Amino acid sequence: MKNIGVVCYPTFGGSGIVASELGSALSYKYKVHFIAYKKPVRLNTLNKNIFYHKVYVPTYPLFEYPPYELALTTTIVEVVKKYKLDLIHVHYAIPHAYAAVNAQQILLESDIKIPIITTLHGTDITLVGKNPYVASAINYAINHSSLVTAVSESLKADTLTYFNINQDIQVIPNFIEFKSDKIPIRNNQEKIITHISNFRPVKRVLDVIHVFYNIQKKINSRLIMIGDGPDFQIAQELVYSKGLSELVDFVGKTNKIDGILTKTDLFLLPSETESFGLVALEAMSFGVPVITTCSGGIVDLVINQKSGYTCQVGDIKDMSKKAINLIQDLNLYKNMSQEAYNSAKKYDIKNILPLYDCCYKKFIG
Repeated sequence: MKNIGVVCYPTFGGSGIVASELGSALSYKYKVHFIAYKKPVRLNTLNKNIFYHKVYVPTYPLFEYPPYELALTTTIVEVVKKYKLDLIHVHYAIPHAYAAVNAQQILLESDIKIPIITTLHGTDITLVGKNPYVASAINYAINHSSLVTAVSESLKADTLTYFNINQDIQVIPNFIEFKSDKIPIRNNQEKIITHISNFRPVKRVLDVIHVFYNIQKKINSRLIMIGDGPDFQIAQELVYSKGLSELVDFVGKTNKIDGILTKTDLFLLPSETESFGLVALEAMSFGVPVITTCSGGIVDLVINQKSGYTCQVGDIKDMSKKAINLIQDLNLYKNMSQEAYNSAKKYDIKNILPLYDCCYKKFIG
């Protein structure tokens, strides 16, 4: 059985979830070694073919910032040597692809040649990557990867626009593992509106609250906010200032998302940009229509006026109007709910898994 290394962020973001789900799904034929500074949130280490290796970051008074890239590079080298990895799959260009490529060069000195597959997820290109101080490092990491994938055509186009890439980028969309073969029955007297994110500014969580404020004035409803991050406190403060404290639940980080989405009537994701929108896909797999923005690759997932609505970034009035109309129009809601479910079916892990497996076979047979 071949040994695969997976490098990812262990946090509540989409890239870490995709990496965990992908590694778990492939563990029937590979031994999968996860490398991160803590165990990924959705990783099942009880699986006999799943292994977790912690990156220990040294702290010295000399360093103002902990040298994570150095520690990650060293850990990759050690894990490759000890467990005889056949391939490394990294999720996110910075710092993971950069560290992996450096590890690859170090390993060559021991006559160890290991291929690197880099999967681009979004903000590593569209936000962090635009910074001129890291552009050359991203160019280096992508161009020295053995194979590069992106989660949407939009992200591929952005990568080729912002960077000097000299190799092809294969588009493999994100995926979902379906938990049910039918849409849950919802008869909520109090309509449930849900948002899931890492509460970074790009997610525009304050827009979620402003939209909900308008919804609850017309419809008996409740907002569930799942996740945590830098904008968590200001979101709570806005809820309090608008007198919504009794109607908004801040759940924080949780792995019990399925139970919440089963009861959810509408999903809000008003992001500045979404290269794919994995959380929207998760909602759609439960037949939940999505209101999002027409920015990035999410427009390929959420089809405007069919599985939800794509609005201009920051257009709270339009989002509110469409949300209220959708919830109040039972026939429209039923049709959009079914279309959301049908669209999500295209991204079933059974359809996407062979695409990644094919990438692996190019290097390790």
